Amino acid sequence: MSQAALPARNAGDVSLRVDGARLWASLERMAQIGATARGGVCRLALTELDRLSRDLFVEWATGAGCTIRVDRMGNIFARRAGRDAHAAPVLTGSHADTQPTGGRYDGIYGVLGALEVVRALNDAAVVTGRPIDVVVWTNEEGSRFAPAMVASGVFAGVYPLEYGLSRADASGTTIGEALAQIGYDGPEPVGGFPVHAAYELHIEQGAILERAGKTIGVVTAGQGQRWYEITLDGVDSHAGTTPMELRRDALLGAARMIDFVDGLGRRYAPHGRATVGMIEARPNSRNTVPGQCFFTAEVRHPDAAVLAEMDAALRAQLETVARGIGLGHSIEQIFEYPSVPFAPVCVEAVRTAAQMLGLSHADIISGAGHDACHLARIAPTGMIFVPCVDGLSHNETEAITPEWAEAGANVLLHAVLASSGVVS
Repeated sequence: MSQAALPARNAGDVSLRVDGARLWASLERMAQIGATARGGVCRLALTELDRLSRDLFVEWATGAGCTIRVDRMGNIFARRAGRDAHAAPVLTGSHADTQPTGGRYDGIYGVLGALEVVRALNDAAVVTGRPIDVVVWTNEEGSRFAPAMVASGVFAGVYPLEYGLSRADASGTTIGEALAQIGYDGPEPVGGFPVHAAYELHIEQGAILERAGKTIGVVTAGQGQRWYEITLDGVDSHAGTTPMELRRDALLGAARMIDFVDGLGRRYAPHGRATVGMIEARPNSRNTVPGQCFFTAEVRHPDAAVLAEMDAALRAQLETVARGIGLGHSIEQIFEYPSVPFAPVCVEAVRTAAQMLGLSHADIISGAGHDACHLARIAPTGMIFVPCVDGLSHNETEAITPEWAEAGANVLLHAVLASSGVVS
């Protein structure tokens, strides 16, 4: 499966490859930390299991000759030295935390793929012009602490440090407290140093690449998102005695909105997404017409103008539905995440690497948020996707193949080389 790494004298030497067997073994070993009975992983941010995964990464990175820095948000940077110690680094990595019923590859594949790049460069005795930083971002998933991607957000200046450290989980424990508990409350400032380029390797988390028979996704942009909390107010009334024409049924209004939201995503195909993910009917009694209903909605699209159209359509439909049934209504946008175009120079580096290696590839939009989307604010940034079986992610059955894992890491290797430069 793997091809041994050979010395390379330039960034276009296709003989330079990662060791796919070593990468796969690393993924399998890391998946044991937080392993679930169904074959997935539960490794929530800043738990003891997260500490164990961090410790293992640090052990491996140190063994590969990297120096370790940890910042105040717990982000870990493992640096492979370049010829110019003062040059801005090329940064690559992802996250190690998972969903409660997460898979074995979401996030951690990007971390260990980046580590494998360092190992392959060591094997081939390649000296790069710039340093390479392999990063593990804290709390990308947002499962334990909201919002998601908070630590990379602090790094990129999206959030102040105090905000990041003060985010609390359901028990009231803050990120700052949890970092101290597991010993990863590092001394380094968060961000503040130049980054020459950044790359994130990730599983697609969708089915586009697999269905198209493509091995590499050249990610050109990340979708913008808007999240909403909506409440419809009607009147609680007896289910047996209230005539249908007199009901002010809040759940009926929600049902009509749910159908509309689904249609809204389909209207703006192929990149549009629209979802109702949570709903609470009140008083939630089987023989009472619901007098109130709370639900969430979100819309996504890579075009900011289209996202604004989706927002306007959602608000207009809510007015229409509420008026038709005689309901009060409120809508609050609680989160907005702008669409993110990735840097053409990094996108082209990924595309060129895939072509050079003879790998089938296609341009793709990221439907999910990633740490790379924050990094794109401060440095030229690109992403590389590989397929996942049946498009499943955030699921214990999430799966990729060793061949996909190796291919993605090889593309990352050559994209990183294109940005860092080869001295010898």
